Amino acid sequence: MAAVGFDRIGKVYPDGTRAVSALTLEVTDGEFMVLVGPSGCGKTTALRMLAGLEEISEGAMRIGTRVVNHVPSRDRDIAMVFQSYALYPHLSVYENIAFGLRLKKVPKGEIDERVQKAAKTLGLDELLKRKPRNLSGGQRQRVAMGRAIVREPAAFLMDEPLSNLDAKLRVQMRAEISRLQRDLGTTTLYVTHDQVEAMTMGDRVAVMRKGELQQVAAPQELYDHPVNLFVGGFIGSPSMNMLEASVSRRNGGYSLDLGGSQTLAVDGEDVAERPALASYDGRRVILGIRPESMEEASVALDAAADTRLKGRVELREALGSELVVHFSLPESRLAQTEETMELARESSVEGGIETEGAHLVGRFGPRARVAEGDEFEVSVDTSALHFFDPDTGLGIYEQADTKGATT
Repeated sequence: MAAVGFDRIGKVYPDGTRAVSALTLEVTDGEFMVLVGPSGCGKTTALRMLAGLEEISEGAMRIGTRVVNHVPSRDRDIAMVFQSYALYPHLSVYENIAFGLRLKKVPKGEIDERVQKAAKTLGLDELLKRKPRNLSGGQRQRVAMGRAIVREPAAFLMDEPLSNLDAKLRVQMRAEISRLQRDLGTTTLYVTHDQVEAMTMGDRVAVMRKGELQQVAAPQELYDHPVNLFVGGFIGSPSMNMLEASVSRRNGGYSLDLGGSQTLAVDGEDVAERPALASYDGRRVILGIRPESMEEASVALDAAADTRLKGRVELREALGSELVVHFSLPESRLAQTEETMELARESSVEGGIETEGAHLVGRFGPRARVAEGDEFEVSVDTSALHFFDPDTGLGIYEQADTKGATT
């Protein structure tokens, strides 16, 4: 096992395209780190540079204490698991798992011991004589994992290994990979575009956008304290609702004007958690409301009147354990920034449901009784609101910088 370090790593292709810029990231020994972001953000390029499959244009790449910029891939002591499994169709499961060890001329007895141990760990004991064509997608992925495990590398690199599996199998394999990594304790860098995978699997998650690292933190920290608009909108499913709002002082707290008659009150206790918000009195902010921070008002009977919004139901999705409701706030406006428009394209919201005013998504309990076309009220948990500077996109938390936003 070994730590992995990216020290201002950059990748520029011959045509001038910059895929990764000044990436600095430390993956500690035994850590499960997830790189997540939309397609084209540079996460796979970063992984391939670590693997030695892409040349490094700038910076220093370390595995353990060794700088590996010019070390051939085969000598970097890493094992990679691909999206495509990359199994040899004419070889049995046993032979596929053993292949890399035979290339390294590991003694036959040791090969058999390692293969049998990996097969038992992965539940492949009864499948060792089968060919890949006779395996399910999940079984093939376990064979690919077995081939990586037997090498006993310093680090595992995984490039979207679950993207070819169906939804149910992805959930199962997420749990299996997480358990396996915990048991082995091998440093792991895992790349995915699926933020649910990132949040459920990683010890820490690194969010990338346009080749740049946005934030690296534990999953709950990313959810509770996103550093900017992009991270706030990318982490969470369904995505955070982002509205234009004007801030004004009120009774020791703040009133948030969302347009027309729509306002929300934030009390003094919640204000104390965000002292930087004081510099936005009389100014605009971007207000973030997570879908799970709302409830249908007839269910939330103890909710104050000044924490409610009035909307119209456009679509309801009953999922059994919860109800996802799409609704409109006719006189309010969604935030329109480069980040929010990119997030809308990524989540396929753009060009979706046509509404008058702002289109929001709420995640309600199954007891909520709403129907398409209904006028209704939602109660908002104002202690869970997020605030972002409309010019810089930075989150507004404890300490303001010279532009009034926080870092």
